[in-house]
Amino acid sequence: DPSIVNVNGGAIAIGHPIGASGARVFNTLVFEMRRRGAKKGLATLCIGGGMGVAMCVEAL
Repeated sequence: DPSIVNVNGGAIAIGHPIGASGARVFNTLVFEMRRRGAKKGLATLCIGGGMGVAMCVEAL
């Protein structure tokens, strides 16, 4: 569902300084959750070499 998945585009669309992908994705997620009134959000990254990381965030 494009209305809830990758709502602001990916890393190429938004841009970020080298080495700050995680911080950029996390902050975008938090601000988008606040804007939409969402209680939960999920941020994911591929980190090279076939690895990845995911973070689930819950608003209190």
